[in-house]
Formats: sequence, structure tokens, C-alpha cells
Amino acid sequence: MLGVSIDTLRRWDNAGRIRSVRSGPAGHRYYIRSDIELFLQDEVALARQWAESQKGIIPATGQYCQTRDVFQARLESLQSNLSRHFPVGITSLITAVCGEIGNNSFDHNLGNWPDVPGIYFSHSLKDRKVVVADRGQGIWTTLKRVRPKLKSSSEALKMAFTEIVSGRQPEVRGNGLKFVREVIIHNPLILKFQTGDAMLLLKQGDTDIIVDCADNFIQGCFAIIEFGKYI
Repeated sequence: MLGVSIDTLRRWDNAGRIRSVRSGPAGHRYYIRSDIELFLQDEVALARQWAESQKGIIPATGQYCQTRDVFQARLESLQSNLSRHFPVGITSLITAVCGEIGNNSFDHNLGNWPDVPGIYFSHSLKDRKVVVADRGQGIWTTLKRVRPKLKSSSEALKMAFTEIVSGRQPEVRGNGLKFVREVIIHNPLILKFQTGDAMLLLKQGDTDIIVDCADNFIQGCFAIIEFGKYI
């Protein structure tokens, strides 16, 4: 249900993150189902709370990827967890989308993190969701370096998903958020992405990028990848 190893469960128990009940002479750990379900339901909410907070706080170890190396290791763990439940094809696509969004955060905030460096990265197999968030500069600030006439987070977000804004080789190859868009619109996945006060909802078959105004503000970026149709 949690998609983590037994060793991780032990660490979480010792840290008080999710408590077990000891039983029997050997002291085996047992978990209350309602506690697990509550824990799973709160993953996205905890990530959003962290991203929206006015004060940067280091997230719990299980969700925090301070460096790209840690993120890549967690990404491989996610792929391994998904592969036990879903076909190889969709597992690879979900992992690729998460990888592009996470690496985008590291690429565009390197040496310029406003407070907490790195990303929040977590998933729930039960809810079929992965969340990737950062407290970076946000897409508008990043793109204004090459497109100084951009007037808002909404314009910047749309541009990030639709236009090649530099001649760098990775962009020419179609990586980044343009790659994410192509994967989402050709597969039964859903992406919810917010930066600043701008947000978009992207799903299979969407030919246009429609950006709406969010009710709240996120300093960096916040993304949820949903794959519920594969239940």
C-alpha cells in the first residue's frame, strides 16, 4: 500500500512518522489500516503545504531529495515499485515524466535556491499519484532571463510547455516540459502543474494548453502526476 521497503517502515516507525503496534513474543510490527489510509491521503496535502509555506522547512527524509543524486536513486525506487503493479510501458512513462519535472527543478535553480534546495518527491500507489514540488524561483523568474518581456506566471507556464526557448541541445532534442506534454497527451495520464499563481491541467488528447489562475501562490513549482486509469 505504501510502496516502500520493510527497512523504510522500520525507520518511519522509529522516527514516529507512522507508528506500529508490537505483538507476540517476537515483537512483530503491525499497522492499523486506518492509520495507513490516512497517511496515504495526506501525501499530496503535505507536499502542497510545504510548497506554499512562507518559511522554508526541510521536509521529512522520506520525501526530501536535496541533490540530484538522491532524486535519481528515489526515481529508480519508484520505477521498481511501479513495475510490480503495472506494465513496463506505463511504468517507464510515469518515471520519465517525473524525471523530467524533477531534473527541470535542479537545472533551473542550481545555485539560486531561495531557501530550501532540492525537491519534495513522494508517491501513493493506493491513490495512483506522484507528487513533485520545489521551492525554487518559479518558471516566470527562470524564463525572464531569456524572455524579459514575459508579464506573468501564466505566460511563462504556457511557454514552458509549448515553446523551445533556447538553442541548448537538450531543448532541441525535445526534453523538458515539452517532452512531458507529449507524453501526457498521448497516454491516459493526468498532470496538474502550478507555478506562482498559474496552474494548468493536462490530460490525454488535450491539444491546447489552458492556463488558469490559482487561488493560492506557490513560490516554485508543484506537480501531481495521476495514473488512476491503470487501477
